[in-house]
Amino acid sequence: MLVWVTVILMLFGMVMVYSASISLPDSPKYAGYTNNHFLIRQALFICFSLMVGYGVFHIKLEIWQKYAPYFFVITLILLVAVLIPGLGKGVNGAKRWLSLKVLNVQPSELMKLFVVLYAADYTVRKQQYMHKLSKGFMPMALAVGFVGLLLLLEPDLGAFGVIVCIAMGILFLGGINGIWFGGIATLLVGIFSLVIVLSPWRRERIFAYLNPWQEDNALGKAYQLSHSLIAFGRGEIFGVGLGGSVEKLHYLPEAHTDFLLAVIGEELGFVGVIVVVYLFYWLVKRAFDIGRQAIALDLTFAGLTAKGIGIWIGVQAFINMGVNMGLLPTKGLTLPLMSYGGSGVLINCVGLAILLRIDYENRALMRGGRGV
Repeated sequence: MLVWVTVILMLFGMVMVYSASISLPDSPKYAGYTNNHFLIRQALFICFSLMVGYGVFHIKLEIWQKYAPYFFVITLILLVAVLIPGLGKGVNGAKRWLSLKVLNVQPSELMKLFVVLYAADYTVRKQQYMHKLSKGFMPMALAVGFVGLLLLLEPDLGAFGVIVCIAMGILFLGGINGIWFGGIATLLVGIFSLVIVLSPWRRERIFAYLNPWQEDNALGKAYQLSHSLIAFGRGEIFGVGLGGSVEKLHYLPEAHTDFLLAVIGEELGFVGVIVVVYLFYWLVKRAFDIGRQAIALDLTFAGLTAKGIGIWIGVQAFINMGVNMGLLPTKGLTLPLMSYGGSGVLINCVGLAILLRIDYENRALMRGGRGV
């Protein structure tokens, strides 16, 4: 079921990416593209990601645990490389990609996976110090803080938020002192608020989010949000029909990436959105079930990794859906497995392949084997 739900989400996403992007070549920006440009690329991304995922499934979990710190450090180096002129590629004012000609790699996507592995490994190694601030929490906080600094320089506040939630979630599940956790969570909220207050354009986004229908906001910082809400409004219960979206016709920017759910809401209505929400809910619940089973078998690293993957998918999906529906301020985060993008789909598949491997090793151990 884990494989089927993942494949269904990717194929459903591919259909909606095609629907959302089919009219883009009418715009001067995409004049050189064909109508099925994004469909073909997304199909190739999915095929490649599934093949990589199949290979990753055959890697024993102990290998991931052994090399987790090295993967974390390598991804840190890639995040630094993004900021170097000539190496990093900028899109819409944000420098988040490394161009490899055929594929643009987004190191922040890699970091989401490797922070799961690193935080799980760290928690296992430092289990006896998890109730202490200096030896338990602070080293991890400094590592995540350095990642955050690099992401804010890109800037990519959304990815930083997801990574903080992953790290904090795994530390909490790993047994960090509850009082320290509460205090640190409050401090993080204060830091995020300060980042917004000190950044004029982020501050404007917040004010626009609070009143998207005010004329200046609707034509400015809340332009995407107002058109996203219009899309949901047009969809009503059953939608206007697949392919019938009006908002994707150059009204709603980035409809095939950040605002794919708005197109789903317009074309397939409330029913279509509920199906997507339920599939993600099932995926996250299954991840936590697998993690709980692994911990019961005394496989702490595997259990924390599985739950970390669940937190990652769940938090990112929640933020994307919240932004699309106007529950959260506009943030550039894609819908996992569904939105257009090679790096995102590939890393999601790798993460879910690791989750599948954990489930496989759990079952093998329960049958009396060694999970190999």
